[in-house]
Formats: sequence, C-alpha cells, structure tokens
Amino acid sequence: MIQREQHVREILRRLRNFEVVAILGPRQIGKTTLAWQVADGFRSRSHHFDLEDPAILAQLEADPSLALRELRGLVIIDEIQRLPDLFPLLRVLADRRPRPARFLVLGSASPKLLRQSSESLAGRINYFELNGFGLHETGPQRLARRWLRGGFPAAYLARSHRDCFEWLESFCRTFVESDLAQLGVRTPGVTLRRFWAMLAHRHGQTWNSTEFARAFGVADTTVRRYLDILSSALVVRQLPSWRENLNKRQVQAPKVYLRDSGLTHHLLGIADTASLDVHPARGATWEGLLIEFVMEQLAEPGREFYHWRAHTGAELDLFCRRGNERIGIEVKLSSAPRITPSMRSALRDLKLKELVVIHAGEESWPMAENIRAVAARRLQSDL
Repeated sequence: MIQREQHVREILRRLRNFEVVAILGPRQIGKTTLAWQVADGFRSRSHHFDLEDPAILAQLEADPSLALRELRGLVIIDEIQRLPDLFPLLRVLADRRPRPARFLVLGSASPKLLRQSSESLAGRINYFELNGFGLHETGPQRLARRWLRGGFPAAYLARSHRDCFEWLESFCRTFVESDLAQLGVRTPGVTLRRFWAMLAHRHGQTWNSTEFARAFGVADTTVRRYLDILSSALVVRQLPSWRENLNKRQVQAPKVYLRDSGLTHHLLGIADTASLDVHPARGATWEGLLIEFVMEQLAEPGREFYHWRAHTGAELDLFCRRGNERIGIEVKLSSAPRITPSMRSALRDLKLKELVVIHAGEESWPMAENIRAVAARRLQSDL
C-alpha cells in the first residue's frame, strides 16, 4: 500500500476549516483507504459507515438522526451517493455549536450528488477530488510503469501487466453496467462502452460532436450527453478552449482526454510496453498523463486551465491562468525538445509569463528567454 501523505495533510487542513469534506472520485480510486489514513491522523475517535453494507444502509435509512447525532470525532460516510437524503441532516448536525463532530463523506461524483450536496450544505462543504497515484507517490523512477498502467491502485500495484489489464477490463465492465446506473444514468452500458472506446481513439483531440453523432446515428445533443456523463463520473476530462482577443480565428471546442492512462491504453488494446512503444497514440497518452500531473500540482483556488489553438496552426497544450499570471505548458515525447514557431506565437499572443516544455529526457534547462525545458521525472521539483 502506498501512503498518500500529501493528500492526508490537505484533507486534515480542510477538515479544520469546514464541517463537511467530500472526497470525490471514481470507484476503486482509493477513497476508502485514504479516509482511513485521514482517520489515523485526526487525533480523535472515528466512526465509519459503509453504505454498501446492507445492514448499515438499513440503519441509516431507518433513523439516521439516531445513528449520527451523538457521535463525536470524525464521522466517515462511504458511498454517500447511495443515500443522498442524508445531506439535509448533515446540515443540521454541522450547524451545532460547539461542533462535536466533523464529517468526511466519500462518493462517486455525479451531477445529482453535487447538486444535492451543494444545495443542502452551502458554505459548509468542501470538495476534494481524488485522482490516481501521482508522481510524488509512485516516485519518478516508476514513471514508465505509471504511464502504462495508470493510477488506479489495483492496476498500478498488480503483480504483472496481465493482472493489471485484467483488472482494468473488470473495472470497465462494472463501471458501465453497474456503477453508472447507481449514479442515475439510464443510458445502456453497451452504448457507453462503445462511446468510451471511441473517445480513447480520439484522446487528446478537440471534440467533434458531428463525427460522434454520425457514428452513433443519434443527434449531436445525445453524444454530448454521453460525454457529460463520463466527465461527471471523473473518467473523462473536457479541457475548455481559451479565446484571446486576437485578430485570428481560434478553436472553440474543448479537447477531450481520458483521465487515466491505464484505462486509455486498455481501451486502445495496449497491454504491455512493447505495444505502447509502437502505437500511434503513444504521444497523445503521454500528453494526457503529464497534463493530469501538472493540473494536480498547480491546482489552487482561482487557477483555471484551458487549451488554446488558432486556425493558423499555433497551439498550446495547457494554458494556466490565475489572476494576471499566465503560464503555458507544452508536452513533448522527446528527450531533446526544440522551440517551435507555435511556441513563440503562444508566448507572444497569450502574453505568457513563461512557457514550460515538459519532455521525456532526464534534465531541465533554460531554452530561451521565458522558455524552459522541464524533465517529466523532475516535475515535482522543477515546475
């Protein structure tokens, strides 16, 4: 088991400031394990309610106030999406003074869950989005393994690549056949599985609803709904486009990435390093992996992330904006990246403070004024 100490510290900090903290993420991403690690560091008694246990679910359905009102310390409620009617009671319990308990709720994200929790617990709840293992957890020396297998604990820690991809297939099947239905999704699982696989083949490209609608024989709005379903379940990322006030046409569609590289590789039929080394999507999955790492590392209140592309061909993989600060990120699957006209155009047109080129080599170095190369393995220290 990998200790997720950085996440534990951050959640403990949020629990000091908010009555309720919600850890959101797809199934099997490690929410429950992380919650137990948080409980170990809370320095007070903890209570755990797993709503996948029929007896506990029945107890909380029958009289949730009786079960929760007298508890002290940290109260963990796992799989909260199974009983969203708890949110109004949590508001009442969170408003008590002095506060006898703090609440850590775990759930798979869905529009319904987020809406109900935000409406009931406005100003009282903070959301923590849990991703797969980060580079700071696996170590830079295992970057190749993290790229191939993805960040789900069971996949990354599997004894072999074969075991890893067998687990990923089981996850995909359960996700579309069962998990999405529990989140209120009524679209047939076989349809979403086919859509998900098609997205994998368009990983890192701008969204084209007409292309997908034609392939599925449905309206543009229908495939857009499929995309939003997978995005809300935190397995797909829609990176919005940034539109600068320029005298040039700019792409307005979002870029779409599968958030876990292991799932992307599985849906593409990549099951080992040799297959990955020769696959045409290799550069795109590397780009998606590093974008996820960068977004997690740079995430802070007020920071927004976009992609940018002009019809002249100039583009930027990731545009990071916070107030007046603007940073550009380019990702290259090369150990010796070079400055391109596109990079200079992005630096000038977007008025970037700096442009960082993340590459597959071993060292970081300055490339030009306001442009520097950062080795992916040194991301934690050099970004």
